Order: sequence, then C-alpha cells, then structure tokens
Amino acid sequence: MIQVLTDADNLTAPRLRALLKAMPADECRILVVGSPFALSEVEWPRGARVVEAEGWQAADVVLAQAYQHEDAPLVLASGDGDFGAIAAGHPGPVLVVSDRPASMLRRAATVIDPVHDGLDALRDWFDAVLD
Repeated sequence: MIQVLTDADNLTAPRLRALLKAMPADECRILVVGSPFALSEVEWPRGARVVEAEGWQAADVVLAQAYQHEDAPLVLASGDGDFGAIAAGHPGPVLVVSDRPASMLRRAATVIDPVHDGLDALRDWFDAVLD
C-alpha cells in the first residue's frame, strides 16, 4: 500500500487534481491536511482521510505524526523542506509532487510536477513501484 501524505495548502488545486487522476487510489492510503478553503477546492477520493488544520506548520505536524516508516512507497504531495528528513530516511521509493520542491527533497526523492511533467510521468512512477 502506497502511503500518500498531502499538504493541500502547499500545492495548487490543479496539481492536486492531476495527482488524483494519476494515482491508483485503491492502492493508496491517503491523508490530506489543509485549510478548509484548500480542502474544498478538490474532490478527494472516498477513503481518503481529510483533516482540517490552520496555522503555521499545523499541517506539517499532522502529516509528520501520521508518517509510517515502512518499506512501502511514499508520496509527499508538498514541496516543503520540513519533509526532507522523512524523504531522506524513508526505506522505500519516495515521490515528491511539487512545482517548487526544497533542495533537500530534490536530493532524496523523485520529483514530479504534474502540470509541467504531465500525468504520464506520475503514472509511470506509480506503475514502477507497483510492479
């Protein structure tokens, strides 16, 4: 099962929608955290855990606490450098979905911007880790 940690305030709604189009939701454990406005901009898949959190780094705390250190693939839908240690220390493959990822994330993970790189790049990554 792919672990998907999503900071809805850190990505635009079009990027989040693109991720959801390419993601095999039935193969994913999805946590989405963000402000009520950001959460309302996207229709989240049934089964996704959606948590409202407002304030500086509130979403980061919820996502970091939910992270599970396991061999399964990890998707971080955020470019926030606060997740650099998680990405670097994760034992399985890591994908960062962002248009402006922190340098720590670039060094530790595959980075895809679904708006710039396209849905096929995302689908290829998911196909590779599910094989």
